[in-house]
Amino acid sequence: MKVILVNGSPHSKGCTYTALMEVAGELNKNGIETEIFQVGTNPVAGCIACGACLKTGKCFRNDVVNDFIDKVSEADGFVFGSPVHYASASGEITSFLDRVFYGRGSLFANKIGASVVSCRRGGATAAFDQLNKYFTMNNMIVVSSQYWNMVHGNNSDEVVQDLEGMQTMRTLGKNMAWILKCIEAGRKAGVELPQREAPIKTNYIR
Repeated sequence: MKVILVNGSPHSKGCTYTALMEVAGELNKNGIETEIFQVGTNPVAGCIACGACLKTGKCFRNDVVNDFIDKVSEADGFVFGSPVHYASASGEITSFLDRVFYGRGSLFANKIGASVVSCRRGGATAAFDQLNKYFTMNNMIVVSSQYWNMVHGNNSDEVVQDLEGMQTMRTLGKNMAWILKCIEAGRKAGVELPQREAPIKTNYIR
C-alpha cells in the first residue's frame, strides 16, 4: 500500500512539508509506503478546458501534472498539502489539482484522500475546505483527524512547536493507515466496490 503526499508550497522544506512528513511518519510506522511529490516550486499553468487530455490521457503541457498522473495508479491514497494564501490554497496546487482531476475522476474513485494546510494565523479552514472538495466530487474516501488538518507557524521550527497541530497530523496518519488496512481486508474478504449508476446531469435552464 502506498500514499503520495503532494507538497503545494513554494518552499520545498517549509511548513507544509513539515506537516506532511509528520503524517508520512505515522504511515511508515504502520507499514504504508509514502512518497513526497513536490509541486509548488515551479509555476503551474491553469486548465484551459481544451479537452485534449480526454482524448490522450495526458495534458498537452508536458509538465508536473503528467508526471503525477503516471503515479496515480500505483497509489492507494493521497494527501494534498498547501500553505494558506489569502484564505485559499496556493495558486500552484489549485492549478495542479484542477488539471489532475479534469475528466479523470475514475482514476481516484474509491481511493482515500486527505488535505493538510499550513498558515501563520488565519484562513486555514477556508483553504482546507477548498482542497477537500476535490475528494468529495470524485467518489473518494475522505480521512479525518482529531481536528481540522492544519498547522500554524511562520517557519518549520515554529510548526514543530504547534503541538496540537503536529498531533493532528500524527492522528491523520494513523487513521489513514487504519482505513487502508480495512479496505485491504475487505478486498481479501471479497467485499465488492459500490456499483456506480450512470451519471445524471441536471439542466436548470428550462
